[in-house]
Amino acid sequence: MDRIRGKIVLCVALVLVCGVAVGQSTGGQQPDFDKARAEAVEHLIALVRIDTSNPPGNEIRAAEYIKSVLEREGIASEIFESAPGRASIVARLAGSGKKKPLLLMGHLDVVGVEREHWTVDPFGAEIKDGYLYGRGSSDDKGMVAANLEIFLLLHRGKAALDRDVIFLAEAGEEGTTEFGIDFLVEKHWDKIECEYALNEGGDIPVKDGKVQFVGVSTTQKVPRGMAVTARGTSGHGSMPRMDNAVTHLAAAIAKIGNWQSPMRLNETTRTFFERLAKMSPPQEAYLYTHLEDPAVQEKLRATEIRYNSVLRTSIVPTIIQGGFRENVIPAVATATLDVRALPDEDIEKLMATLRKLVDDPAVTIERRTTGQNRPAPPPTRLDTEMFHALERAQRKVFPNAVTLPIMQTGATDSAQLRAKGVQAYDLSIPHSDEDVKRIHGNDERVSVEGLGQFIQYVYAAVTDVAGAK
Repeated sequence: MDRIRGKIVLCVALVLVCGVAVGQSTGGQQPDFDKARAEAVEHLIALVRIDTSNPPGNEIRAAEYIKSVLEREGIASEIFESAPGRASIVARLAGSGKKKPLLLMGHLDVVGVEREHWTVDPFGAEIKDGYLYGRGSSDDKGMVAANLEIFLLLHRGKAALDRDVIFLAEAGEEGTTEFGIDFLVEKHWDKIECEYALNEGGDIPVKDGKVQFVGVSTTQKVPRGMAVTARGTSGHGSMPRMDNAVTHLAAAIAKIGNWQSPMRLNETTRTFFERLAKMSPPQEAYLYTHLEDPAVQEKLRATEIRYNSVLRTSIVPTIIQGGFRENVIPAVATATLDVRALPDEDIEKLMATLRKLVDDPAVTIERRTTGQNRPAPPPTRLDTEMFHALERAQRKVFPNAVTLPIMQTGATDSAQLRAKGVQAYDLSIPHSDEDVKRIHGNDERVSVEGLGQFIQYVYAAVTDVAGAK
């Protein structure tokens, strides 16, 4: 019996020692997350009030603000200016070097605004009804502010780290990556080289106050814009012509716009729909388990446009140009196609399919020479230490939800990192359907409560995967 008691005492002592070690590895007690949220909101207000609309960007003002915050904390940082005013900022918390670094990233530039359609000042950072309004509040200065706060919490808590934790806020994500991530990868890769990266682009939908799931993006569709051009004979508008370029273009666009490329699943989307089916009502679960059924695909096309998009390469006509006077038949008319390709799509083969579909010698289909042209690397793996840490963080902060790997229909700077072999995971601040509609739109906003939850979630994952064990 004494021997048993001795073993029990020894086990209890070991548990206590291990508990102390784990607590010390992340700086002891958990942070006051209410204070952390309030501070992050202050930083977000300051960032939203700095107009970094791209073009022209002028991200250096936001980078300088962040640098001033870090300097007050005694944290060194570097600003990298790729062109006048186009600046990114990098800072680092040193770990033991036992493991490769972890990168926390977000972008400083925002899309432009149509002020006449906003009900608030787009750069006023007004808070009302639990939301902070302003351009970039969601995309992507909310992410930048959250990452900055997590970085400060780690520094203040004197967290013992097995990995360096790198903070990055980059320029140019909104369509001019040559000023941001492309420049950093090419010229300053040593400053941001890492094993794992956490970035924007996930999905944490909230319905009736409840988080539905925590979507972690492990891959993304690839922008591969195309131009459709019709050519004919110019002439007087009073005399109809069989080779009217506008008519030929309209017919071609009608065919393309009504066509869908074949469905094709990958590891991420297959796992997504499998897990989604398990948590969905029977009627919805049937759809997610019968994706091969053409009737189901048409149902998703009509009612779940995001899910329909992740099933295939999508092709959407977005711009039509032709003519300059009402009474002149133009010789040329063009249309722009927003093509979001699956990562393994054969673009040349796809264009050949579209040409056959249009079947008009007066119409050509070619790749656009301008616009986004991100790489198409393999998806990030689901069997990594980081993904499992994100799952554990989800169970801690959002215990009634489940983690789903997702494929973005849009694009982020994670593509360039994945092309360098980084395992990048894209995350999201919790949001409602209405919040999503406002991204790149009018009255963009972010939930203050959601921002606080997001800080807790990412902090839990970061300390889990980077904290000294």
